[in-house]
Amino acid sequence: MRRGTIVVDGLTTGFVEAGEGEPVVLLHGGEFGADAELAWEHTIAALAERYRVVAPDQLGYGRTAKVIDFVHGRRMRIRHVARFCDALGIESATFIGNSMGAVNLLVDATSDVPLLPIRGIVAICGGGEILSNEHVDALYDYDATFPAMRRLVAALFHDPSYPADDDYVRRRFESSTAPGAWETIAAARFRRPDAAVASGGRAEPDYGRITVPVLFVEGGADKLKPPGWARRLAGQVRDGRSTVIDDAGHCPQIEQPAEVNRQILDFLADPSGGGCG
Repeated sequence: MRRGTIVVDGLTTGFVEAGEGEPVVLLHGGEFGADAELAWEHTIAALAERYRVVAPDQLGYGRTAKVIDFVHGRRMRIRHVARFCDALGIESATFIGNSMGAVNLLVDATSDVPLLPIRGIVAICGGGEILSNEHVDALYDYDATFPAMRRLVAALFHDPSYPADDDYVRRRFESSTAPGAWETIAAARFRRPDAAVASGGRAEPDYGRITVPVLFVEGGADKLKPPGWARRLAGQVRDGRSTVIDDAGHCPQIEQPAEVNRQILDFLADPSGGGCG
């Protein structure tokens, strides 16, 4: 696994890369403390045996520039990934996203003018409804303290050994408290006091507009999303399928990497094959 940085539109961008062949781009989640290595450390080597795997730190995370946009933060990150792919000569790729990374892929794939060179999507615990509970609160209300990061890790994972592991919690804590990191991620929650509040909650993308194959991967013990969301969304995509990973929370590629890697490799080999898992 090679670590590098490049400048994309004047912004320092960190990434990891491994392997050769058709490109696969990995986009991490949007929780405080996320970055490419933490999200994909159990995925990159397995995919790199057959593919060129590239995993950028998205804007505001890891070794990438801390940029705040109070209006169009999601579109800003999508555009940055598109320009990153241009810089690395990636003209077409399968994209795999976890949580926010998956949502960004689905939003772009349903937009009037998609920016990303997507030929297939694996959406891991991203898309559809988010629950309202104490676990979601632990993600959104993170105050950059070590105990709060432990609560955040407990919300992400099914296995209680993750929040009990001080070294693992510290890795995420240190990433979340890098200069500018907390401010950048927290900015997504802010709005002007006089700004109108959208009625009816966030509108979901029109998944029927997606023209590429999509595999939706659900964590069977995800504390942040309702059971059955992956099958529901797969039914709205022309070439969609879904699978559920048992004994996994919101990051099944970390908790159950062998099974998730198998599902991803099967999809990469035959994006339009199979059915619902």
